[in-house]
Amino acid sequence: MLVPLTRQKFEQVVPLIATSQQYKYYWGKFSNFLQRLLISVVSVVVILLAKALFGLEFGPILFFLGVMGAFFWLWFPVFQASVRNAKCRRYKYCGFFRGRILDWWITDQLMGKQETVNSKGELVIVENREKRINLEVGDDTGFSVELDAPLRPFHKAIARGQIAEMIVMSNRSDLGSIDDFSDVYIPSRDLWVNDYPYLRRDFFSEVSRRLREGQQDRPRRRRRKYEE
Repeated sequence: MLVPLTRQKFEQVVPLIATSQQYKYYWGKFSNFLQRLLISVVSVVVILLAKALFGLEFGPILFFLGVMGAFFWLWFPVFQASVRNAKCRRYKYCGFFRGRILDWWITDQLMGKQETVNSKGELVIVENREKRINLEVGDDTGFSVELDAPLRPFHKAIARGQIAEMIVMSNRSDLGSIDDFSDVYIPSRDLWVNDYPYLRRDFFSEVSRRLREGQQDRPRRRRRKYEE
């Protein structure tokens, strides 16, 4: 089932400003926090040195730069998530898709390499690998997409044939060509499969519920425009 959504609803389910889950995604590991903190410290030191060496006054602009630099560690994840959301929202049209999990499998993906030296003084290359779950989601029309995400313990509840829902995006008003899609929601297990959490889950759940109720009220109607 593919139901076109209004632009208003699209901008609700894919927010412009980062949600808490998106912020957490870009907050990263402790090493990422330390990198941002180091940039904050360096930024403040540079501004203070510039003031001391060149006799600059702390006017509004310099004060603003100082505050932004000092809190870089805090606001930069919001900026990263908001930029990613904006790229998603550049598509003109979107739709609510409900299909089924056609297949799933596990892969071992190379995430990066790190050079280190062992006890003998020899250069050793260590590969950083990550287990990822891959899903193929589609419907009886022949439409299908594939996505992958980091493997989590709760993914063991996923099985072929389960209903899966997502938001699909396109630059065509009839959604005849799908250019991108969001994370996947499996309502029977109340779990999400995603790398990056694109959606406002509360709004998405409301859209899913209303469309489910509308489909029950109009069993012969295959597609309709969803509005508030």
